[in-house]
Formats: sequence, C-alpha cells, structure tokens
Amino acid sequence: MMLRYALQTVRARMAGFLGAFLALMCAAALITACGTLLETGLRGTIHTERYAAAPVVVSADQYVHHTKVKHKKGKTKVKHKAKPIAERAWISADLGTTIARTPGVARVVPELTFLAQPLTPSGTGDRTAYGHAWDSAALTPYRLNAGRAPRAAGDLVIDDGLAARAHLRPGDRLTVQSTRSPHSYRVTGVATPGAPVRHQTSLFFSTAEARRLAAHPGQVTAFGVLPAEGTDPATVRQAVTRALHGTTAQVSTGDARGSVEFLDAAAARTRLVSMGGAMGGTSLLVAILVVVGTFALTVQQRHRELALLRAIAATPGQIRKLLGREALIVGAAAGTTGALLGLPLGGWLHSRFVSLGAVPVTLQPSVSAFPPLAALAATLLGAWAAARIASRRIAGIRPAEALAEARTERSRPAWGRIVAGLLLLAGGIVLVAVLTSLRTEPASTPVTFLAVVVLCTSVALLGPLLVKAAALLLAGPLRLTGQGGRLATANLRGNATRMASVVTPLTLLIGMTCTVLFVQSTLGDAARAQAREGVTANWVVAAQGPGVPGEVAQRLRAQHDTVTEVVRTTVRVGLDKYSAQGVTPAGLTRTWDPKVTAGSLGGLAPGTVAVSELAADQHHLRPGSTLKLTLGDGTPATLTVAAVYARGLGFGDLTFAHDLVAHHVDNPLASSVLVSTARTQKELATTLREFPGLRILSPAAADSLQADRQQANAEVNYLAMGLVLAFTAIAVVNTLAMSVAERVREFALLRLAGATRRQVLRVLRTEVLTVLLLATALGSGIALAVLSAFSLGMTGRAAPTVTPLLYVTVVAVAALLALVSSAVPGRAALRVPAVTVATAKE
Repeated sequence: MMLRYALQTVRARMAGFLGAFLALMCAAALITACGTLLETGLRGTIHTERYAAAPVVVSADQYVHHTKVKHKKGKTKVKHKAKPIAERAWISADLGTTIARTPGVARVVPELTFLAQPLTPSGTGDRTAYGHAWDSAALTPYRLNAGRAPRAAGDLVIDDGLAARAHLRPGDRLTVQSTRSPHSYRVTGVATPGAPVRHQTSLFFSTAEARRLAAHPGQVTAFGVLPAEGTDPATVRQAVTRALHGTTAQVSTGDARGSVEFLDAAAARTRLVSMGGAMGGTSLLVAILVVVGTFALTVQQRHRELALLRAIAATPGQIRKLLGREALIVGAAAGTTGALLGLPLGGWLHSRFVSLGAVPVTLQPSVSAFPPLAALAATLLGAWAAARIASRRIAGIRPAEALAEARTERSRPAWGRIVAGLLLLAGGIVLVAVLTSLRTEPASTPVTFLAVVVLCTSVALLGPLLVKAAALLLAGPLRLTGQGGRLATANLRGNATRMASVVTPLTLLIGMTCTVLFVQSTLGDAARAQAREGVTANWVVAAQGPGVPGEVAQRLRAQHDTVTEVVRTTVRVGLDKYSAQGVTPAGLTRTWDPKVTAGSLGGLAPGTVAVSELAADQHHLRPGSTLKLTLGDGTPATLTVAAVYARGLGFGDLTFAHDLVAHHVDNPLASSVLVSTARTQKELATTLREFPGLRILSPAAADSLQADRQQANAEVNYLAMGLVLAFTAIAVVNTLAMSVAERVREFALLRLAGATRRQVLRVLRTEVLTVLLLATALGSGIALAVLSAFSLGMTGRAAPTVTPLLYVTVVAVAALLALVSSAVPGRAALRVPAVTVATAKE
C-alpha cells in the first residue's frame, strides 16, 4: 500500500524530485568511476610481451617483508606485511643450475634487462627502450629477418619497429645511451618478434657487452623456463617452486609474468588502489553531504503536504515509510542511470591518467559488474538514509505544530541539530590540530580533505544560525540599497533554513577547490625554496634523455671543476618509504648545502648516510647512530649516520654516497650534475660538446624546470579531485535552482503587491550575493585553516602558498554559478502571470 502511494507521489511530483534525482545520479556516476579505478588496481591485467614464449618465469622478490609477533594473554599473533621496492630486484645467476636440474625443464634462459636508449631523431615512439643479451631473444621469441646475431662488443641487433622508424638496416651505425656513456654500435641484424610487442623497444647486445652494461655481475633479471615437450607448465611451475624452496625467488606463470616484465605497471596497481580509495572515500563523503542537503530541501518544500497527512491521522512511522520508499524509487532510477554513466566516465579517467603518465598503458583496465552494483547499493542506502534524516522533524512533531510550521520556519533549528553541528565543528578543529603534527604527505593528504568535509558538514548543520547572523551583520549595508535590500534581509531572516541549504554546497565548492589547488603549490613551493637555498653550485648540468653519464663528471673534474653527481631513488626503513639521493662526497660542501644541524657532511662515505630531521625524529637517529634499511633494489644495508640536515623537503630524507646508490638503481645516470666553477656557460658547453642532449643551466633555470615538472605531477592530483569538484559545482546549481523554483507563489504575491519583475529579480540577486558572501567567507576560512595546518606540519611554517588570481577565479566561478542558477529559474518563474499563480492550487 505504502509503495503504491510512493509511486503515485513520485509520478505526480516528478519535477519536485528532479533535483534529488540529479544529485543521486551524479553521486552514483562518481562512485562507479572511482570503483573502476580501484578494481583496475586490484585486478587489472598486465599482459606479458618479452616472456610470451616462456610459460614459467623465475624472478627476484620485489617486496620488503616485515613480520611482527605479539604475545598477549597467552596467545600469539603473527602479523605479516609487505611493501613494494622502487627498483628492479636482481636474482643470483647460480640458481639457473638448480632450475635446469628440475624435472620437466627443457631449457633455462637467463634474462638481462637494462637501460638502453637509442639516440635517433625519430625516438622510440612512446615506447620504453631496454637492452638485453641476444641469448634471451628466445623468450619472446625474436628471430632475425636480416643480418646476423651480435658477436663482438660493438655489435647490435634492433627490433623491426625501431628499424622502420629510424630507417636503419644492417651495417648502419646507431648511438645508444645505456648505463654508461653514449656509445656507437654497428647494427648487425634486425629481429622480428614472434608475439605482439607493442609497449617496448628491444636492443640486443652480445652476451659480454650486455653483462657489462647491466653492471650486476653474478646476477640476472630473471630466468625464462621452457618446459620439455608435452610437459604441463603448471606441473613445471610446481616443480620449480619446490626446487627453489628456501630462497626468495618468485615463480610466475600466465598474466603474473607481466608484473615481472613491467615493474612500473605493477607499482601502478598500488598507486591506483590508493588513488581510487582516496577519491572514492572523498566522493562518498561529499555525496552524502550533498544528497542529505538536497533531500532536506525537497522535504522542506513538501512541508505543507506532509503536515496535512499528519493532520488526517498519518502516523510518524507512515510518514517515514512514505518518504523512505519515495527515496528508494528515486534512488533506484538515479543509481541505475548514474552507474551506467560511470562506466565510460571511469574509462575516460583511466585514459587521462595514462596520458599524464600516472598509469602505464601496460596496465589494462578491469571492468566488471561490481563497481556499478556497489554504486547502486550506495545510492539506495544514501537516498534512504537522507530521507530518514530529512523526515525526522516533520515525523516527530504533533500534527498541529506541523501545520503551523508549514507556513513559517521555526525561529531556531532543533537542539539536536545544533549540538551535532557543534560536535562536528569540534571534530574539524581536532583534525586541523592533528594536521599540524603530520609531516609526511601520505599521512597528511587524507586528513586534509577529511577536515574540509567535516567542517563543511558542521556548516550545513549550523547553517540557519549562520545565515541569521550574516543577515544581522549585513542589515545595515543592505538597507542602503533601498527597499529591495530590506526585503532581502527579511527573507534571509525568515527563511534561514532554505538559504542555509544553498550556503552548504557553495561553501564546500569554495573550500574544497581552494584546498585542492593550494595544497600542491604549498608543498611544491616549500620544496623548491629549500632546493634553491641549498644549491650553491654555479651551474647545473641536466639531460633531455635518461640522465647525465658519469664521463661528463670526469671531463669536468679534469678541468679542475668541483662536481657533484646526483642520483635519485626511493628506499625503505622497515616498511616506511623515503625519497633518497646519492651524491658525490668529494667537494660536496662547495655545491650543496642541506643546512646541517648535527654532524658533518665530511663523513659521508659508502658506509654512512645523512638523514633529514624528519627521518631522524621518526627513527630516533643522531650522528653515530646505526640505521638499517633496504635500498631501492631490495638490498639490505646497515649504515652509520654521519649528519642530520633540515632541508629534507627539497632534497629527500636520506642522502648516500653516489657509488652506493648508483649500483642499486635501474638508471645509474645522474639526474643532474652540480658544478662549482669560475668558467662560463659557454666554456662548459664546449667541454661537453661530445655528449648529446645535455643542457647547462643556471640554478634559477633549473628551478624553473623543476617547477614545470611539479606542475605536470600536480595535474594528476587536480584530475583526481576534479570530478569531486565538478559534482559539487553541479550540486550548487541544482540546489539553487530548486530553492528558487519553489518561490513561484512568493514572487507572484510580490508582483501583485506592486513590485516589478526587475525589482523582484534585484531582491533575488541581493539574496544570492549575500549568501555567496557568507559561503565565500566560510569556505575561504575553512581552506585557510586547513592549508595553514598542512603547511605547518609539512614545512614548519604556517604559510600556505595562495595564488591571488587563482583564488579570485575560484570565487568568480562560484559567483557565476550562483547568479546564473538563480537568475534562470527566477526569470522562468516570473514569466507566468501573477494572477494565475496566486489563484492556482498549492
């Protein structure tokens, strides 16, 4: 019976439910899109290319493991955690003999994979180039279609894709930038893969040259295992796993081989899970806030109708059931539509992340029914909960009070609403206080956005009181605008609840947008400021390609220049991840000043490390302390702390000797070379003219280049939160349109009392501008408090970086949305003759 009444109500008031439908539909689409990213991170496929002909692949463990044992109340709990390492882990070549003796194994092919960038005008066409030994060509397999295999150190076989792009053939010369200085090789052959290879370029060297360039003596990247004819690969996998028991070697088959081949895709899984979860969580919180506000406005617009139902003996339970079933009907329609729209939205989001370089193309998106179904369930639950929350007042009061409140708003909100708002305000203040103590970006970022949502929710609950306070403060200035200002003031005071429903999404839009935009600039500018102050060299040598070769530093030192090579990596202390760098210890203080606060950089050597104040505080370190860590390729190291420095944000939290890091990274070339010299830029360029792709930059020019890179990285975060902001903007338009559309009768009475259309629109515009001023103050205040706390925790100074022009643009866009979304329905309402509206049934 109640379901039939709900269906009839939805049919009769379809226009009234349109706002709730749009809010729920957008929420469902957003949740589905985030869900597809999360699912891709969890279940996305990484197809193998290089190992297509090797059913079984043995590789090193790409994780750091930590086991924690707890003894409590006579019980023992064992907790195991694992985190990925940043570089490729290598495996002992001696294991090849063990694998070859395993029953069912016909052949074991050792694989070497290392940096090898061909220096051609045509490049590699968005493909990453890798070097290999020709012995491992059978893993794909590659077969020669022209020329011969490489035999000498100067021989090279290239794949047919590179040969076609660069117009190369056997006998031509090709310069390759590998892990050493650029070297010219003679192309001896062109090979064609036996399986599709779409995402990489392969260069094959002689075995001895490949081992020299790989620079990991006694180790290999992986082993490709070819089963004997007629042997099931699954059986071979089990046999190899048993044979390697007791080692850290990993045995992979099927699509799991892709994770061994494409480490960046495997790392992107973790990034997507984190990004999808953060986006989904923020989206869900924002959606709940918006949907509850929309349903509250819908119920408020139906207050008279619901009061009459109470007056004719409808029980509170029946009112709640009616509104709940209406919400479920609207939620089902909106959730289904939004979930279907969210699938292409998720695909578009994934493609944008790929184009920005945040996700490699080798990680294929995974699409299933789970994200749409989860979005539909969340939409139904959210709609039902929103209706229950919005109906508490009308269902809980006596019928006579309901009829009285149908005409005029209560003088103040319910005490429960005020208490809840104050509690959320206190919670938001606590989150802001916590934010000041968080010093790492992974820890502070979720708290930052959570604080904004919690504070905006407190604004939603305390909104009527805030609107009345704003009307009181602005009463004087509004009176100066004439009768329209007085009428606007009266409307703000008399309809504070309705106006508060508009303040909430506007506050959320301004607060969230400012936070998203200025969090990145605050952190980036602080890091760049530390880097500017810390680089004391005269010049910075940078490369357009994979890096600066070591021979560049040797050439410069031969001219009596002080040179510091810088290699970047990421290491783990326990399971904690830290950005790190390797620098040349000799003459370091002439080119680099990290603001040492304890110890001395003079003690930096292969067996020591300098740490930032953050790392020192987290692990209780001081000069002379012992630090156990895991290098980028999984190699454990125990080092002595030589110094503690303050500029960790600009240079990373750990600094090692260059040679220690260079032997444990995929790319040992320097990311930059700092040069302290009296020579000019032109003289340096003359010395390095034999090295292609190098640039001699001043520290200021290098800083500008770093700013461009940071902007490119920030675009990923802007895109990640852009959908949430777009949803909030839609909520602003939706709520304002609903709020204005219900005032048709009010506008008609004003017209009958002698007001012109222009005067009515002026009153409406004054109200909107007042609400916008309040929302701007609240949203800006929330953003400023959160950003200041973020800045204090991350940089030590409560000085967020705010671009004035960008801030003005945010407010201007919010104002434009508010004015347009109120003026359009307002003008539409005034087109209907006032007499017709006044004499029509409510």
